[in-house]
Amino acid sequence: MLVFSLFYGLYIGTPFLAPVLMHVGWEDAGKAIYLLYSFVCHQLPQRSFFIFGKEAMYSLNVIQAAWQKTLNPLVLRQFIGNPEMGWKVAWSDRMVSMYSSILIFAWIWYPLRKKIRPLRWWGLVLFLLPMGIDGVTHMISDFSGIGQGFRDSNVWLATLSQNSYPDTFYVGDAWGSINSWLRLITGIFFGLGIVWFGFPYVEAAFQDTARTILMKFRHAELEL
Repeated sequence: MLVFSLFYGLYIGTPFLAPVLMHVGWEDAGKAIYLLYSFVCHQLPQRSFFIFGKEAMYSLNVIQAAWQKTLNPLVLRQFIGNPEMGWKVAWSDRMVSMYSSILIFAWIWYPLRKKIRPLRWWGLVLFLLPMGIDGVTHMISDFSGIGQGFRDSNVWLATLSQNSYPDTFYVGDAWGSINSWLRLITGIFFGLGIVWFGFPYVEAAFQDTARTILMKFRHAELEL
């Protein structure tokens, strides 16, 4: 667990290092991290956390005003921030939720692992399903254009809830919107499911390896 925490912590912590490096003026190192993690995340700024700025997240309109009046995701993702708005984390809020929750639930699971039964495969499916639905509907919505789809306006939810909440809750991706909450919550479900289902098998594999190594040492001692 210690080795896992160190290496996995480095992996999920490095995206947060990018805005720190940009903030202190080490821009080449910061941009290198953005480039590296761009292969595993869309890095759309309106769906990313920002550090050292006025807000934790910004709406698409604010991003466009600071960057370019564009809906092209390949152009939008290039915006990493500025000194006034702060600098974005090198992966999206969904990725932060997913991968951070794995580490947190691993720490919770480890001391309790002998008391908790492994999750069944169908349980894993149930934990992953909410994020799958959320992610797929976002992808389908984005086919209408960034900021233009049914998941951007969420008229369906406003109708069901009779507009009981402010417009900022229904529209867009910024912090406090229904979209941001769903990405956060479904990412947590994902992390819990992965740990509860997968980590008992990983531990069992390591125990088998440890027993095999121990038997080889004992056999070698007997031969001596």
